[in-house]
Amino acid sequence: MPNRFSSSLSHYGATWSTKRRVLTIAVVITALLAAAGIAAWFTGHSGQHHDASATPSVTDSSTASTEPTPPAASAGAGSVPKPPRISDPLAYSKAAAAMLWSYDTRDTSRDQELAGMKAWMSTESKYADWNSVTGQVPDPVLWSRLADNAQHASAKVSDAHYPSAFKQALTTDPSAITEAYIYYVTVTGHQQIVWKNGGSGAEDRSVTLAVQCRPSHDCSLVAIAPTVAP
Repeated sequence: MPNRFSSSLSHYGATWSTKRRVLTIAVVITALLAAAGIAAWFTGHSGQHHDASATPSVTDSSTASTEPTPPAASAGAGSVPKPPRISDPLAYSKAAAAMLWSYDTRDTSRDQELAGMKAWMSTESKYADWNSVTGQVPDPVLWSRLADNAQHASAKVSDAHYPSAFKQALTTDPSAITEAYIYYVTVTGHQQIVWKNGGSGAEDRSVTLAVQCRPSHDCSLVAIAPTVAP
């Protein structure tokens, strides 16, 4: 398979326009830093409820919840999995990153891919940046070419942590997060790409996500940041 197809999809929209980068940075940073702070972990519909008034300290990936088992694919969304019903920002970000780095053009159309990804998004339009997510999906022509080559990818997530800038913002104003409950999480992992006639490739991946985890609600995806924070 031509390398340009593999490269195009494995980097999923890396060549963003300057305008898109600026807009995305503005949305993510404004939402996160304006709402920066730390609040209680809480669960949504899992049946485990915690006191929302509790305020634990920020944890890193070494103490984060175990990565959830990938959920079953949603109906009408091809191979795109349903979002997990969890309230831990680190665990949700791991699952979201695995979803973003995995795809299967053999049984999933571009429209199904987008529909499946939409289910992961926050329904709060004030914060949700759908364009930053759709920018990860190849255009219809490229998707068709990838499908002709039966290209598909799987992902393994290795780490999720709060970037230092976000943790500093939490320390500076530990109450502001109650405005939007948006958390900034950097996820790293590995992507394996396969196409017909024995073609394959692999690369390390890293992405910074904004996820929303309001009390008594499951987490949802807010945005994909164009750069990776330390």
